[in-house]
Formats: sequence, C-alpha cells, structure tokens
Amino acid sequence: MSAPGCRPLRVLQILPELDAGGVERGTLEIAQALKSRGHHALVVSGGGRLERELKACGATHLTLPVGEKRLRSLRLIRELERLFVGHQVDLVHARSRLPAWLAWLALRRIPLGRRPAWVTTVHGPYTVNSYSRIMTTGDRVIAISDFIRDYIACSYPGVPTERIVVIPRGIDHALYNASYEPSQDWVARWKAEHPALLDKPLLILPARLTRWKGQEDFLRVLAGVRSRGVDAHGLLVGAAHQRKPRYLHELQTLSEALGVKDQAHFLGHREDIRELLSISRVAFSLTGEPEAFGRTTIEALSLGVPVVGYSHGGTREILEQVLSAGLVPRGDIAAVVERTLTFLASPPAPRTEHPFTLPNMQRRTLALYEELSPQRVSTPSL
Repeated sequence: MSAPGCRPLRVLQILPELDAGGVERGTLEIAQALKSRGHHALVVSGGGRLERELKACGATHLTLPVGEKRLRSLRLIRELERLFVGHQVDLVHARSRLPAWLAWLALRRIPLGRRPAWVTTVHGPYTVNSYSRIMTTGDRVIAISDFIRDYIACSYPGVPTERIVVIPRGIDHALYNASYEPSQDWVARWKAEHPALLDKPLLILPARLTRWKGQEDFLRVLAGVRSRGVDAHGLLVGAAHQRKPRYLHELQTLSEALGVKDQAHFLGHREDIRELLSISRVAFSLTGEPEAFGRTTIEALSLGVPVVGYSHGGTREILEQVLSAGLVPRGDIAAVVERTLTFLASPPAPRTEHPFTLPNMQRRTLALYEELSPQRVSTPSL
C-alpha cells in the first residue's frame, strides 16, 4: 500500500503498443506493482495483446496512436496535455522515442507548479541523434543494464550521471524456477503437434525474426551440432514483422542450404515460451548487436536451462553472474557448437541467486516514482 498519510500516486506509462516484447511486459509488470501498492496505474498506447492482462490487474488503458510516425501524430500533443491534467497525473514514464516526444511536448504546455514528474527508460542503444536524445531528458533516466548506462554516458555526455539509474529487468521466480514443469495438457498437445520431436535434444532461440537477433547463426550452429552426430532439432520462436515477411523466407532457404530444413522448426509468435524453454536442452542468445538486457536469457537460466550467448551487452552481464561458462566470442560459430556439445553432454547448473528478479525491478522502480513525484521537478530542456 502507499505510505500512510500520502495520497496514492497517479503514474502514467506511455509506449507505442502493448504487443509482445520486453518493453511491453515491463510496462505491465510496473502497472501491477503500482496497483498492489495502492497507487493508480495508467497506460497510453495503441493497444495490443497485453491490453486485456493490463486491465485485469486494475490498470487503466487509454488508447491513442502514439506510435504512428505520421505528421498528424502532432495533434496528440494537446490531447495528451488534457489527459495528464484531467487524470491528475503525478508522473509520466516514457518508454519509446516517439511517445516520449509527444509526452514531453505535452508536459511543456503545463505550468511548472502542476507539471507531472518525467521519467524515461532507455531500453536499447538507439541511433545517436537529436531524435533519440529525448530518452535522456527524464528527471530520472532508467538504464536497464550497465551496458545501457555506459551507452548513455558515452553518447550523451551532457546527461548528469546522478540522473541515470540502473534498474535491470527481472523475472518472477514463482513462474521461472528449476522445478517448473509444463502441465500434462500442454505436454500432450505438444506431443500431438510435434511427434517428430519426441526424445530429441531441443535447441531454442527465442527472438523475433529480425536480422540482428541471430537466427542465421543459430541455423549454422544447429547444422554444426548435427554434423557431430547429435540428432538435435532447433526451435526458432518468434514472428517476423507483418510488414517484413521476406526474412522468414530467407531463413527457410538458408536452413535448406545447410541441410537442416527438416530439423529447424519456425514456430512463430508463441504465448508458451516458458514451456518451450523448459523442454529445451540449451537456449541461445546470438545477437549480432549487443542486447540491451536479454529477458529470455535470464528466463531460461532461471528454469535451469543453460544458455550459450555472445559475450557482449546485457547478455554478458547476465551470464557473468549466472552461468559464465555460457559466454563465447561474438560470431564464433565453432565455439558455440563446441559449448553446445559440452552442455548437452554435461548440463551445468546456473546460479539461482542473482539480482535480475521481478520484485527487485518493481521495488526499485516504485521507489524512484515515490521519490520523484512529490518534488514536481521541471521537465529538462533539450
């Protein structure tokens, strides 16, 4: 509950949409934490898969197309201003660049004495330019990893270091733990849908289908493992963007060229990633560019599934603390193959104690909100 004698906070988070992804999931988790503490949680987005779950926790969703990169989106500035004032918002938390610009311009229209506090989260190493700089204007700027903190400090040296706060993403140990097993109904459906995978060593890459996420490297690793006499199959879990279906076809063509067409299974978007991770022998993070954090990496590790990942970005930070043996040099397919074979032969046990927990992330974020809101600090200039 909120502190005695204090009125509940009204915190509004703003992001493009509420479909699958770490940004969206984090927004939901913070809304749930706000409600559990007796505060008011509002979210502005274009809607999506997680909207129903958001409303179920008691949060308020306000549908606006704040992710549409069109000139007419500027009309939303006045609407956001009215919304902030009308809902008596204490703090606005922006999680993406275009919504951040719209919210920041709306806040500038509100007199300082009534202006909500302003928080931004840098979820990735955006292209360094004036457009991206909006994400560094928060009264507090949340970096989701040390890697992102260093990116901010290097790319935007004018941002005072005391305004940057590192709050790693986190997982719920009640949902992700080494004793978890999928339900019998789920197992029965899986076996019926994929009989060819029964008793096969499963390798999994959970990531949306986009070029930097590592699907091509994963297919080469699968081919390399199979060439060593292991009858492994690969699960590629994630959908291509609806406007970019070509990459899926390219990956299917590559799998055929590598001789793993029948062993590479493109599962598309799934709501049962936890179950799929739990039945896999090894999970992977093979991004060509550094991950800002790496949610599925810590999810797999928490389920007791070893992860082989390239040694950069948030993936390195997680593996250094939870399973350092999983680190390999970026792009070294041969090293990934060897580490995978080692893990298949003798599975290591990831550490169970680490800072990447959901309660830790929620507690620290709400503490930041509660610290800022009474101060009514001014929205920094660009």
